[in-house]
Amino acid sequence: MPRKTSYIAPDWWDYTTLESDLINAAAALTERDLQQLSRPGFEVALYDTLQDFYLAEALEYITAWRQGTADNPVGICGPIGPTEQLPLVARLVNELGLNLQHAHFWGMDEWFDESTQTEVAPTHPLSFEKADRELCFDRIHKNLAMPESNLHFPKADVAGFQKTWDSGVRCAVMQGGQGEIKHWAFNDPLKREGKWKNEPPTPAEYRELATRIVDLHPVTLGQNARTSGGGNISMVPRMAITVGPRETWKAEKVSIWHAGMHDNPLGQRLTALMISKGIADSAVPMSLLADHPNVKFNYYRGGLGSCSVEMH
Repeated sequence: MPRKTSYIAPDWWDYTTLESDLINAAAALTERDLQQLSRPGFEVALYDTLQDFYLAEALEYITAWRQGTADNPVGICGPIGPTEQLPLVARLVNELGLNLQHAHFWGMDEWFDESTQTEVAPTHPLSFEKADRELCFDRIHKNLAMPESNLHFPKADVAGFQKTWDSGVRCAVMQGGQGEIKHWAFNDPLKREGKWKNEPPTPAEYRELATRIVDLHPVTLGQNARTSGGGNISMVPRMAITVGPRETWKAEKVSIWHAGMHDNPLGQRLTALMISKGIADSAVPMSLLADHPNVKFNYYRGGLGSCSVEMH
């Protein structure tokens, strides 16, 4: 039986091409149901307050970085959505006097400028590198700061960034948010074209994708306009550079943070259900984490919302 056509972008694969029974099962999940989705290799955690939520996210940086030594440098790959943890990371480093000489950081993604065919400059208002530096790394005391060579931001020439993942630095954790198109970083579903016209890539084929330049699903453009640009979609680049599944599977742990800002109540439930049940489908890229050995979904209770119909 052929796959459904997307309700929202017929030229793309996305979660609306799934069978309705799976969507409806996800929509019916209660908070209690979510907690019971934990299984070996997949943990679900809930936080009562945003303060506790973002502090827990910031502490993952500290826990990873304090493991680093000259013989065993350790890094974390971090997101820009969310960002609220970043100033907390800097404050914790300063208060604890944590020397980051043997710590590393990978940025997950960056916008791609079609006019210059390169990554956007750090002066771009939406630049992820700009946000990481201003919200975190520029706030760390100079005597504790990470060497500039230990900061790895994706570039349009992706080869250098890819090599850092094989440089002997251990990635203790890759953090991420979840976008409305069910991605981590900018691992969006692919377009329905060429080889993928009638069926999306198999999970194994999608997992082979490394850091690369990608076209962004229309839903991703709308989401970033909503969360970062006040709704001005014309300022959001249509392409980006993203860490790939290949690098993701080199991280010892994948930690996803759901504050309720970047995806809706259905999306927060759907990917957890698919990962818990081992349902991997590249039309829902986040679901591919069903095959990663150590995944944790972190939820703010107040951001879970409900999938019941409410007219506003």
